[in-house]
Amino acid sequence: MRVLTTIAEFSLALDEERRAGRTVGLVPTMGALHAGHGSLVERAAADCDVVAVTVFVNPLQFGANEDLDAYPRTLDADVALAEAAGATIVFAPTVAEMYGEGTATTVSVASAMTGVLEGASRPGHFDGVATVVAKLFAMAGRCRAYFGEKDFQQLAVVRRMARDLSFPVEVVGCPTIRADDGLALSSRNAYLSEEERRVAPALHRALQAGADAVLAGETSAAAVRDAMAAVLAAEPLITPDYCAVVDSGTLEVPEPLAGDLRLLVAARLPSARLIDNLGVTLTGTHRKDA
Repeated sequence: MRVLTTIAEFSLALDEERRAGRTVGLVPTMGALHAGHGSLVERAAADCDVVAVTVFVNPLQFGANEDLDAYPRTLDADVALAEAAGATIVFAPTVAEMYGEGTATTVSVASAMTGVLEGASRPGHFDGVATVVAKLFAMAGRCRAYFGEKDFQQLAVVRRMARDLSFPVEVVGCPTIRADDGLALSSRNAYLSEEERRVAPALHRALQAGADAVLAGETSAAAVRDAMAAVLAAEPLITPDYCAVVDSGTLEVPEPLAGDLRLLVAARLPSARLIDNLGVTLTGTHRKDA
């Protein structure tokens, strides 16, 4: 395992791997790695000869009242998990290394895809995500980059950005990893108290309720949203942020509901804000994804 901290040595290391004929997998993270991240590394290791994990808590994607300072930073444990899952390089730069004394050039991803859901709840968030991911793609060069579907809107935005800016990067989405009770694994789960952790799986139950409504023949997006919201409203510790059902490709709301859909929820508990999503495909044979 090589732990690199400068852009120059990171770019050089991946260039050398490609010159030797090896394919590169990239797993961008903000650290605090868990089994969900591990599954991304394992998928990258299965597909590619070399896997590089980036660990960087990106200040550009946090709002003024969000948890930048409190966000968990566990580099030693992150390196150990990355290595156990099959990575051979960890890139862990400082903020000064990534942004110097500031960045005058950022990536704007303002569009119908980013003005809803997380984009509406966290103004400027996706510009911050797109800027740091664009920088990482430029540093890494030709590769396959692996992102979890748990952050589904982020995955869609990154795919569009990579296409629009012609990065030589194939963006690969990987399934959400869940605890036995359905809670999507997230670094922010570490914030939850014992009682909050007990009720947090309501997000997944809400998604299941929405998916069941769709598969039972409901074609009204409002009715599906109401089914999800009712599950969240039953938990006093949970304050819903949004419930939505959208086309998985465009993130627009189809009326009537049809095709490849994505149900999404976001909610606040006293110690953390959590998001989750679930795919439902309506074809000749209905299918619900995990």
